[in-house]
Amino acid sequence: MDIEIGRGKRARRAYTFDDIAVVPSRRTRNPEDVSTAWVIDAFQFDTPIIGAPMDSVVSPQTAIMLGRLGGLGVLDLEGLWTRYDDPEPLLAEIASLPADRATVRMQELYAEPVKAELIKSRLAEIREAGVTVAGSLTPQRTQEFYETVVAAGVDLFVIRGTTVSAEHVSSVAEPLNLKKFIYDLDVPVVVGGAATYTAALHLMRTGAAGVLVGFGGGAASTTRATLGIHAPMATAVSDVAAARRDYLDESGGRYVHVIADGGVGTSGDIVKALAMGADAVMLGVALARATDAPGQGFHWGPEAHHPQLPRGRRVETPGIVTLEQILYGPAPVADGTANLIGALRKSMATTGYSDLKEFQRVEVVLAPYPRS
Repeated sequence: MDIEIGRGKRARRAYTFDDIAVVPSRRTRNPEDVSTAWVIDAFQFDTPIIGAPMDSVVSPQTAIMLGRLGGLGVLDLEGLWTRYDDPEPLLAEIASLPADRATVRMQELYAEPVKAELIKSRLAEIREAGVTVAGSLTPQRTQEFYETVVAAGVDLFVIRGTTVSAEHVSSVAEPLNLKKFIYDLDVPVVVGGAATYTAALHLMRTGAAGVLVGFGGGAASTTRATLGIHAPMATAVSDVAAARRDYLDESGGRYVHVIADGGVGTSGDIVKALAMGADAVMLGVALARATDAPGQGFHWGPEAHHPQLPRGRRVETPGIVTLEQILYGPAPVADGTANLIGALRKSMATTGYSDLKEFQRVEVVLAPYPRS
């Protein structure tokens, strides 16, 4: 139902994950009997966890660690790892910067050009470890580097931006033709962000294997403050899941995966994202809290160092436990920031569902979390 904002504007009510809750059904299960596995294209994972392509979250080493722990790490192919031979001292420098210097210094560090040979070597390092290889480029750099990425042996290719559309219009440059681009590739492509039914449906029609949902809602994002754009995630995931359902009928059975990307900071958020129809979640701050995360106690995304209009910031994320404990526990805290998979299993078992596809049918209610 539309709500009247004023005489000249009406708006649809949208909901965040904080606004909803899942409720138990008539059946319960043992957590040991619950499966958290998911499949995209030819690749199967034990957990629906994807590490976001952010330098504070995924390095080649943490991509390998995530792969061995049953998840997927996506390397930012425009990050420090593909600009410098040894970015470790630079990551330490970013972690040590005073708040009033962080943005300017990151802009300076990320002005170094991306190097094709480093893209190849970083992806080769992940491949040699025997885990699924995934890398991410922005739409603006995809044409320049995609041949390098594919030649390096990437398994999943991610095109990720603040928002990605299938109908980009430009008077100054030839826009990326997603439909032709994806058709010509031999690897599955995940694209996003998108936050509406229509935008997601058009992305699905390009042949994408998955659509990333959300923009402007991550812990390190200031998109809402700088651009006035925000997508409350419970509504956004539900809308894109509806697009997936309709595209499944339209295409004669082609299933496109929905991946919640942004605003998924705790195990409860993961539960709600999947309940609203997501197949998997892309995590940033939730994994940056690991003591062995490359951000060394801080978290930032690519928007934080944009040379003209930063739309993000470096935020402090004190390490609590290792990456393995973040995923599987034991949790030393009771706030949903550790043992994410244990919490997901417990929630699925408590509500009576045995796998993730079943869990998408769980009942939800409006139950706004009291804000201080």
